[in-house]
Amino acid sequence: MRYAWLLLPLLLSVTGCQSAYYSAMEKVGVHKRDILVDRVEEAQQSQQNAQKQFKSALQQFSELIKYDGGDLQRMYATTDSKYQACSAAAADVSKRIDSIEAVADALFDEWQDELKQYSNARLKQDSTKKLADTKRQYSNLLKTMRRAEQSMQPVLASLRDNSLYLKHNLNAKAIGALQGEFNTVQKDINRLIDDMNNAITQSEQFVAALKQ
Repeated sequence: MRYAWLLLPLLLSVTGCQSAYYSAMEKVGVHKRDILVDRVEEAQQSQQNAQKQFKSALQQFSELIKYDGGDLQRMYATTDSKYQACSAAAADVSKRIDSIEAVADALFDEWQDELKQYSNARLKQDSTKKLADTKRQYSNLLKTMRRAEQSMQPVLASLRDNSLYLKHNLNAKAIGALQGEFNTVQKDINRLIDDMNNAITQSEQFVAALKQ
């Protein structure tokens, strides 16, 4: 903690950049609510891409354990490529969720501050209720997204381990050792896909509510 003050300028710079970005966008008619919708939709696309990458990695794993002769070096290269693609897709999902959090926090802070500007009590009450409802929906969505994000970690760990093991043991015995891992990886990927589908469905509902 004694070195935390060294990070303060950087944090202020990042916060300042975000504030400047939101201000610039508002000047051209794009508000935080619009940015939040765009980022949620981008996260949907990112999750859909991640699903494809993990499914592809599972298919490659299935082909790997059925190995019956051939170029093991090429098989390793393909296996590692699938892992790298999954890792990149997972990183993109995390980045998208972080960007959603950033603009949502800014939006809700602004909304809360602007409640003080109302002179009409009925309109203020209605806006306060809408803010509470939106924050509740958002909180549920964020939890679902983070759950799906966490579901990727055990799969990535397994894919990385399999790739490393194959790299250092390019022989048929290594393939046999990996066969026992397939069912676990398959189960984890199926759970991951279910979690992401839930997040995508909630995202669609959240966007629809914001656009009302």
